[in-house]
Amino acid sequence: MSGHSHWAGIKHKKALVDAKRGKLWSKLSKAIIIASKQGGGDPDNNLRLRAAIEEAKAVSLPNDNIARAIKRGTGELDPVELEEVVYEGYGPAGVAIMAEGATDNRNRTAPEIRKIFEVAGGKLGATGCVGWNFEKKGVFEISNEQIAEDALMELVIEAGADDVQSADDFYEVTCIPEQFDAVARALDQAGIHPESSKITMIPKDTVEITDLNTARSVMRLIDTLDEHEDIQTVSSNVNIPDEIMEQLEEE
Repeated sequence: MSGHSHWAGIKHKKALVDAKRGKLWSKLSKAIIIASKQGGGDPDNNLRLRAAIEEAKAVSLPNDNIARAIKRGTGELDPVELEEVVYEGYGPAGVAIMAEGATDNRNRTAPEIRKIFEVAGGKLGATGCVGWNFEKKGVFEISNEQIAEDALMELVIEAGADDVQSADDFYEVTCIPEQFDAVARALDQAGIHPESSKITMIPKDTVEITDLNTARSVMRLIDTLDEHEDIQTVSSNVNIPDEIMEQLEEE
């Protein structure tokens, strides 16, 4: 099991019980605004928007909020000028981290992200400093209660997916960005509803962290970045063994 897959599952579970719901709602609203701005406000014809709406509904974002976000993205209501941003840097032990997000004020967000890195013992780097070690992929997280692994594998590979991995009680399906819509459509037609679906960055090579304190520092950095209102996804090349992750989860 890769560190990425393990963290993806933990992050999803954490989101469902996140006490800072207002901040989470704001983040998900931005995802809806960006999706509707890029592909239109009809979720039937904009699979990225549909995925963003489903993720928002999973954490009880009110329908009125969703509707307003769509209209802001299409320009029908109080247009919001959101700029997509990517921050690259290093965490403790040289772990590579990429944080992708959207902001209406780059001059505010960048210093905040820089400080998060520094407080955690890391460093925000220049564009491209770690990006070479990541590939952009479509990622779908699917509860294993919905379908058997063999059946899922057959379904998504035929639709153009690259791989299916088992992570805790989830399956993680990956594909190249160009096949994201085709895989999403195949899942939808089969009545499979992903818990999360997005295009994000996957590391080519990983760094294994076996020291508990170092692992704690790395996860604290990832967690803090993930909680920032302007950050949509956080990707890392960290690989933490299950026994270390279990100790962190118990703290």
